[in-house]
Amino acid sequence: MNKSYNHFSKEEFIQRQQVTQKKLQELELDGLLIFKIEDMYWLTGYESDGFCIFGAMFISASGALTHLARPADLGNLYYSSICEDVRISPDSQNSSRSQHIKDMLSSHHMKGKRVGIQVDTMGLTPRLFIEINEALKDWCDLSPAPDFIRQLRLVKSPQELAYFRKAGEVMDIVMDKVIDATYPGAFEGDIYATFYDTLFRLDADLPAHIPPFGSGDSALNLRYTSKRKNVLNNDQVTLELGLAYRHYHVACMGVVLTGPEINKRHLEMHETSIIALDRVQSTIRPGKTVGELFDVYRNTLEERGEKDAVLTVAGYTMGAMWPPTWMEQPLIFEGNPLVLEENMTFFTHMILNDRKTGLSMAVGETAIVTSSEPEIITHAPREPIIKE
Repeated sequence: MNKSYNHFSKEEFIQRQQVTQKKLQELELDGLLIFKIEDMYWLTGYESDGFCIFGAMFISASGALTHLARPADLGNLYYSSICEDVRISPDSQNSSRSQHIKDMLSSHHMKGKRVGIQVDTMGLTPRLFIEINEALKDWCDLSPAPDFIRQLRLVKSPQELAYFRKAGEVMDIVMDKVIDATYPGAFEGDIYATFYDTLFRLDADLPAHIPPFGSGDSALNLRYTSKRKNVLNNDQVTLELGLAYRHYHVACMGVVLTGPEINKRHLEMHETSIIALDRVQSTIRPGKTVGELFDVYRNTLEERGEKDAVLTVAGYTMGAMWPPTWMEQPLIFEGNPLVLEENMTFFTHMILNDRKTGLSMAVGETAIVTSSEPEIITHAPREPIIKE
């Protein structure tokens, strides 16, 4: 029976499981060991960060579905997952995760069969993979499986898009609140507090990693660093904000400049970032490749004399994600052959870090691919953000 707090209908879950089974049959796999929490969520609604210790799921080509989890995750399983077959992998010095997996596979008659295993995931450590491989050697044909469920998840359903749009609505409110809280003398901790307070009050979810905004020298950091400080006069504050609604992530990016003196170089970099964002967004069309998006970003920066600022990535797809990152493949990098399709979702960021001067500028928005121009669902200010 579907639970009232599931985020999707039972019918949508079944449809996802059926396309997964079909793909297994095409790959000539009798079943798949799943360790990626995002895939478990997509297939069953399961919500947990317990995968960082251990958690697995099995789906067979004929439709069998089983969770294998630690006792600590039972509450989350019974609360969120529609899968009714739950097995326990207890914590003990003499407890073998690989043996528990083998026992589960045996109950599904996988001996001598061809079983795929996900290896491109934070949920499977190299050590556990070695142990599983050793336990199943000469028992079944275990082979690394392509990351096909992630690929199935790239094109979003109407309900998924509804969650994206809601996340975008929240993000626009959050962005305005955070900009208001950013001014000379403001403590970075208070800015963070405004961010988290606002998203929680609007029923949004924590982002899958800590938004890495900072001021002064740390404004050039694209990852979170410790120790808060106060915003100064004539400062720069990079806001790279991300949040989720029902785990579906959006992001938005901008830089607040504080007066009274505004560096002309900052304004030039801002103009370039806006031009690049507009050009990339105008390229987001079905039939274009992800690599073509990168080419537009790189060519625009080089055309405007910012060759040294070109990064190797200009964004990435967005989806339902768990820690440690809200970024998901495909990244927007040179030569990426993935073809854009309607209802894919991307965050495109134009980041210019001038290491010689220590100045930074960035702008980024989240978009849904449509049959024509993209639907922009997070909105960064297009004019320079200047706070006196």
